[in-house]
Amino acid sequence: MIVFPMRNSAELGRKVARHAGTGPGKDVAGCAKAELGRLETGNFPDGELYLRFMDEVAGKRVVLVQSMHPQPNDALVSVLFAARTAKELGAEKVTAVIPYLGYMRQDNRFNSGECVSNRVMATFLNQVVDRIVTIDPHMHRVKALEDLFHIERKKLSANEEIAKHIKSKFSAKASVVAGPDIESSQWAKAIADSIGFESVIFMKERFSSRHVKISVTREPEWKGKDVIIVDDIISSGHTMIEAVKEVRKRKPRAIHVICVHPIFVENAYAKILRAGARSIVSCNTILHNSNAIDLSGLIAKEL
Repeated sequence: MIVFPMRNSAELGRKVARHAGTGPGKDVAGCAKAELGRLETGNFPDGELYLRFMDEVAGKRVVLVQSMHPQPNDALVSVLFAARTAKELGAEKVTAVIPYLGYMRQDNRFNSGECVSNRVMATFLNQVVDRIVTIDPHMHRVKALEDLFHIERKKLSANEEIAKHIKSKFSAKASVVAGPDIESSQWAKAIADSIGFESVIFMKERFSSRHVKISVTREPEWKGKDVIIVDDIISSGHTMIEAVKEVRKRKPRAIHVICVHPIFVENAYAKILRAGARSIVSCNTILHNSNAIDLSGLIAKEL
């Protein structure tokens, strides 16, 4: 197996290769342990992608590690080009590790003429990749990866690693884990239950992509406690900002924010801190200075 870190996941890819390359001799499939591959990418003067494998891939299991943020269009195209090229060069199998899988929000034709982006994205990947591995994809109407992908697919969860982080930093007696909306219960409540922390899930009413209202449906003892708000994705941050504001009204000791995928567009990171969060921690599915929860071991174990 040879692991190629790509532009958006260079650091994570190197860590995955390091983890997958440890241990004695052979892996469970009888293949040599993973090695770190080199993939040269750049752009021609007109902006077109240039890509070259700098290591032999013939007869090998190729793993491409590339998150689809930032620049999701370029990230997707580079995975498609790299996967197709690896197959042409004789790779035995191509696995795309896409920690943050983009194009998952548009999962329906809400208005006439719209592109259902998740299905188009999946169609392209189905044609050139043998297997896809991703972490906590943002799924609503599509409930499972097999609804999109006919290739081998695996959805990993960051829950266990987030739970370990919370348990190491906070006290169950003096903390409350919160989810900013019903959808976040699969992270917030599941994580809290696994480590014996109290949890509460808020209700969200969305008026537009930048206007939401958060309501607290149950009132635990907030005062003097650490409140840890957990969600899968923070993009523009409006949901999290409103959640932080609501919690602040209840006089907690401090508010801490944790997310799986730290997109943080439109200066969201700074806005959440200004709203009253003491700390923001993320998993390293997307490179950001808030990364404090490493998922490379989780990914390597799956490979």
